[in-house]
Amino acid sequence: MAKFSEEQKTYNRIKKRFAKATKEYALLEEGDKILVALSGGKDSLTMLELLAERSRIFSPRIEIEAAHVSMLNIPYKSDTDFLQRFCNEQGVTLHLAESGFNAETDTRKSPCFLCSWNRRKALFELAQQRGCNKIALGHNMDDFIETMLMNITFQGAFSAMAPAMKMEKFPITVIRPLCLVNENDVELHALHKAFPAQIKNCPYENSSNRKQMKDLLAHLEKLNPEARYNIWGSMSNIQADLLPPKTEKKQ
Repeated sequence: MAKFSEEQKTYNRIKKRFAKATKEYALLEEGDKILVALSGGKDSLTMLELLAERSRIFSPRIEIEAAHVSMLNIPYKSDTDFLQRFCNEQGVTLHLAESGFNAETDTRKSPCFLCSWNRRKALFELAQQRGCNKIALGHNMDDFIETMLMNITFQGAFSAMAPAMKMEKFPITVIRPLCLVNENDVELHALHKAFPAQIKNCPYENSSNRKQMKDLLAHLEKLNPEARYNIWGSMSNIQADLLPPKTEKKQ
């Protein structure tokens, strides 16, 4: 019986969860042309690796390209030479784009929202130019859970992200193929593959509540090692009859 290295075991776990997500949520369909959002972080590199491998399988036949969007006013940098080499190794075309925003003049939303929105806008525009019908984002299971915890805590809403979401203003579906993948496994895989770290000097980094939610999730896992998977399961196990009914908001 063949023995697998720790590196192989980690990647096999990731592949298994990736395959489960793409099947359960119907993320990949025949004829899909997918633009992979390649930030340069561990999640997006792992996702590109998985999708590139999947694109070489006969059915369903899919085609992928990658895009890296640099924000002109945020010192959050990736090694684009490495990204180009990595894409070449995977047999994937890489597109480089730029975007930006002015947090001093646009105060309607938080800088984190503006940064994300402008990146997405650049991706949507490039996807349409390239004839892509889907955009793949690298959110892992932890990202989903942290988003849900933030929305419950700060928005008063039981919501997170969808594994697949068809956009209203663009003829594009956003998919998140790593939605069932544990972030710890992605970190191990990145360590095994020696993915280079990004340069993070974002001036708004500490204004986000995500770090606190990450710490909260770690605390919950100390209370129960299965907490991550139980929280994920709760998102599709809503027992409405055991919740307070919706009432009119007081003016």
